Amino acid sequence: MSSDFFLNLLILLAGLVTLVTGGDVLVRGASRLAIKLHISPLVVGLTIVAFGTSAPELLISVRSALEGSPDLAMGNVVGSNICNLALVLGIAALVNPVLVNKNSIKIDWPVTIGSSILLFLFAKNREFEQFEGAIVFTFLITYIIFIIRKSRKENAALNPEIAGEVKEKSGGRSSGITKDLLLILAGCLGLFYGSEWFVGAAQNMARQIGVSERVIGITVVALGTSLPELVTAAIASYKKESDLALGNLLGSNIFNIMSILGITSMITPIQVNPKILRVDMPWMIGITLLVFPMMLYKRKIGRINGAMLLIVYCYYTYMVLAQS
Repeated sequence: MSSDFFLNLLILLAGLVTLVTGGDVLVRGASRLAIKLHISPLVVGLTIVAFGTSAPELLISVRSALEGSPDLAMGNVVGSNICNLALVLGIAALVNPVLVNKNSIKIDWPVTIGSSILLFLFAKNREFEQFEGAIVFTFLITYIIFIIRKSRKENAALNPEIAGEVKEKSGGRSSGITKDLLLILAGCLGLFYGSEWFVGAAQNMARQIGVSERVIGITVVALGTSLPELVTAAIASYKKESDLALGNLLGSNIFNIMSILGITSMITPIQVNPKILRVDMPWMIGITLLVFPMMLYKRKIGRINGAMLLIVYCYYTYMVLAQS
């Protein structure tokens, strides 16, 4: 093995350590901020945490599209969405059963599956165009406004006893909010740089053994850019912040399509590889559908379901690599 390979391996490990640290800091800051602002951890997971953990996908997709690598841009997002709901949710459920909030069933999952189907329909002509990107990005802004207003309205109806508990936990002061925002910022920076190092090193190592752009995007880059979600969800699940774990994953998938592909396509139209349209997008939609009955059953995604999701992800990855 060459010295370049081992250098990339060291960078990859450094990125992983940075990701773990960033994920821990981000979950801590987001959870504290949720209490102080009277916003549920689920909403924080669907907005602040989801956007922070989706930052690597955004920069990679924009850069790939501008540099003439559309397979990397689209494959990155589709592969990351598959990874989030199969690998990441599967691991989180194995760490601790993931409790399902009723809003995840009534609102967040429908938006997730809706955005996935919308992407498929828009991409059927093998191009994700600028006006289509503007449409999905507008849907995202509407969705964020809706869930924040809904959460604030629900929390405003807290009875005095619960409100007193929230006030006690937050210390009754707003000054700590600045510290929590700094923690979230530090966590996002850790996730961003950790992902950058990991993905860059992994891409270099993959190309040394000769792999197509689509396969790199769907597997290596998707896995690398899903590491923030993996680390954040695993830590949140370990700390029994189930709403944050599931909210982060659903929110990340929504952000990946509506924000990342929306913004990227508004900058430059994205060409869609027929294989991504024919193989990978149906898998993304299918796995999203598979998760729904798991969410409904006892409102908890248990360890058996987690193992099933991991098996599905392993089979999908094997199939992609075998066909490359």
